[in-house]
Amino acid sequence: MPGHRTKGFCATAAALALCAVLAGCGGSGDSVGGGKVVLRYTWWGNPDRAERTEQAVALFEKQHPNISVQTSFSGYDAYKQKLATQAAGGDAPDVMQLDYRQIDQYASGDVLLDLAKQKAVLRTSEIDPGLLDTGRVDGTQYAIPQGRGTETVVYDVKTWKESGVPLPRRGWTWSDWADAMRALAKKTGKPGGTDLGWSEDAFEVWLRGQGKSLYTKDGGLGFTADDLTEWWTFTDKLRREGAVSPAEQTTQLDGTVENTPLGRGKAVSDANWDAPASGFLALVPSGIVLAPMPSGADGTPGQYFKPSMFLGVSANTSHPKEAAQLVDFLINDPQAAGILGATRGIPVNETIRKETAPRLKDFDKTISDYQASLEGTLKDPPQAPPSGDNALQTTFQRDYDQVSYERMSPREAAENYVTEAKAELRS
Repeated sequence: MPGHRTKGFCATAAALALCAVLAGCGGSGDSVGGGKVVLRYTWWGNPDRAERTEQAVALFEKQHPNISVQTSFSGYDAYKQKLATQAAGGDAPDVMQLDYRQIDQYASGDVLLDLAKQKAVLRTSEIDPGLLDTGRVDGTQYAIPQGRGTETVVYDVKTWKESGVPLPRRGWTWSDWADAMRALAKKTGKPGGTDLGWSEDAFEVWLRGQGKSLYTKDGGLGFTADDLTEWWTFTDKLRREGAVSPAEQTTQLDGTVENTPLGRGKAVSDANWDAPASGFLALVPSGIVLAPMPSGADGTPGQYFKPSMFLGVSANTSHPKEAAQLVDFLINDPQAAGILGATRGIPVNETIRKETAPRLKDFDKTISDYQASLEGTLKDPPQAPPSGDNALQTTFQRDYDQVSYERMSPREAAENYVTEAKAELRS
């Protein structure tokens, strides 16, 4: 998932998206007066990201007077549905923002352009090879990571410090995390954190800390029902003890920070992706801190630097060169990086990341410093998950709901999930 997202921008997003649609409803390859090439560029996000993106696009148009860019954006769920409809109708935008879980789906559906064919204008030498590989499917580069993020334990720093419970540290284990959740609950009278049994992302970090993976290289399950039973038994025990959020709170999670137990003042911590964690600033007045995710028992880190999102180009675009130029600009132009900041994660261009880090402010600096503290300690990210993973996220949460409401045992729910997952991945 893309992380918890803040609400409150839907109306603005809809209005701006409508303006963009009214400004130019033509398909890819249209031209405007004067013979300019017209590119359609769409993304998901909030008004801050939109404002910065529009400024960056204006700079691109100034640098490329022969190109006009028509933009639109919306919230993640609406964006995902709209893009799927456009792709199915052969009308995908020239340049599109993509989530990790969409790469395989659209690459295998012939929606995305092979970007290696545009290497004359699209530079990738400044991107970490392991990160760049996440945009490949069967050896073909279909997408370029635009930002870099990683998971974090975000916590109410005042409450945690006042409790006297030792603060999170790099290298702490899942056992350490569980002990902290129990101690926080005892000291503060509320759960130490969110029940992470619902989170496929947290489960993946736990798996990787044991040297395992969510998926195999050929797109099958990388774990067994025994593995998932162990994870859900671990989280369910903490829930029963009151160390993490109860079922009625966990099932309110909807991808926004506002509805997390931490965001609602019902817990001391949460597990999240670093960039979206900025939403907690308005909800936890006493301040928040980002800490590393727990490691395996032997210290093996499970978290990784993940592309926060990608840029892809439509296979049907009439202007592949110009579309690739826009992608290159958004990733590699220093001025664009200065405008965009960390709204899509920390820049993937290594030179730009080092140059811009000292100039970052506020939560952008918090994210940059957090990632810098992990530099060189994490393993390469996995390849983009198979197409069926989109549906399996929902299945994962649904089956854990059965555990948290005590309608199924962890073993029963795990076996049910694995059976459905294997069927989904075969379809």
